[in-house]
Amino acid sequence: MEKEIPCTLMRGGTSRGPFFRADALPSDRCERDRLLLAIMGSPHELQINGLGGGNTLSSKVAIVSPSSRPGCDVDYLFAQVSVDRELVDTRPNCGNMLAAVGPFALEQGFVQAHRGETAVRIFNVNTGAVIEALVQTPQGKVTYDGDARIDGVPGTAAPVVLNFEGAEGSLTGKLFPTGSRVDVIDGIEVTCLDSAMPLMIVNAKSLGMTGGENPRELDGNADLMRRIETLRREAGRRMGLGDVTDSVVPKPVLVSPGDGGLAIRSRYFTPHSCHRAHAVTGAIGVAGSLVLPGTVSSALRDDAPFSQGRVSVLHPAGRLDISIEVDALGERPRIVKAGVVRTARKIMQGTVSIPA
Repeated sequence: MEKEIPCTLMRGGTSRGPFFRADALPSDRCERDRLLLAIMGSPHELQINGLGGGNTLSSKVAIVSPSSRPGCDVDYLFAQVSVDRELVDTRPNCGNMLAAVGPFALEQGFVQAHRGETAVRIFNVNTGAVIEALVQTPQGKVTYDGDARIDGVPGTAAPVVLNFEGAEGSLTGKLFPTGSRVDVIDGIEVTCLDSAMPLMIVNAKSLGMTGGENPRELDGNADLMRRIETLRREAGRRMGLGDVTDSVVPKPVLVSPGDGGLAIRSRYFTPHSCHRAHAVTGAIGVAGSLVLPGTVSSALRDDAPFSQGRVSVLHPAGRLDISIEVDALGERPRIVKAGVVRTARKIMQGTVSIPA
């Protein structure tokens, strides 16, 4: 007999996936993960038997519950469900799916909406970070209609402003987990940085790329993908993450010069294919790497001091602007605050059926 579970399918930023109340899923992690694999239709390259879209950007799950933590309204657990393997990874966060957490929490009654705009304080269970989401609530109800436009999503929608607090050391506890701003792995200079998401940042030129290649070109370059994975596994070990063969972190990023000013071009991997746009959490780290001195990325701009401002991360679908404040002085630099505008949409609400 099939099991029915309440579910809301939502788009958050440039990602999409089912949202669940935590109390609708099993408390046992193994049982929960088996259920999520069945819901998404994994493992199968098309996820034809589930809600997944056959792509890492549409094989994501959000689990939300009221929070008992002081100063937080809800807890948000993100799960990346592998398309072609029996693997559910809850180590990373997803800043795009995060854009829909506030609206979901309000519509589920976890948070009371105010007229005009409602702030929802979200504790990310994956990383321990706290994020403030500013959701548009005219008449005291969530609206998805608005004039905000983000690259990678057609049309316009109501803006959701995400303010990340204390983003550095999301999984490792350190902004530079290896203790160095540049490491050399197999003759290649990389920056291992952990801010909202653990990243391994490489100058595209050092791997024989321009950085302007489209995702299909990069994914189709088997030699490049093997080289990146070799570097990523060693970077993960040096960052204290252990054997990352079966983990999606750290994420590899190829960077190259932007279009002038405080801009950087990025090709972000998820990690075994290139993102068609860009992860929000990854963009925060990429932006930080550009303005913090001594990194692989900072070599792409002049040495003018930076404390706060806007950094543009150029990606295959356009650009993502990050409002960022850093403290670059002293031996322990910090990313004090980072903010970004995203949009969200409720696509479907009902129940999902799981085979017995």
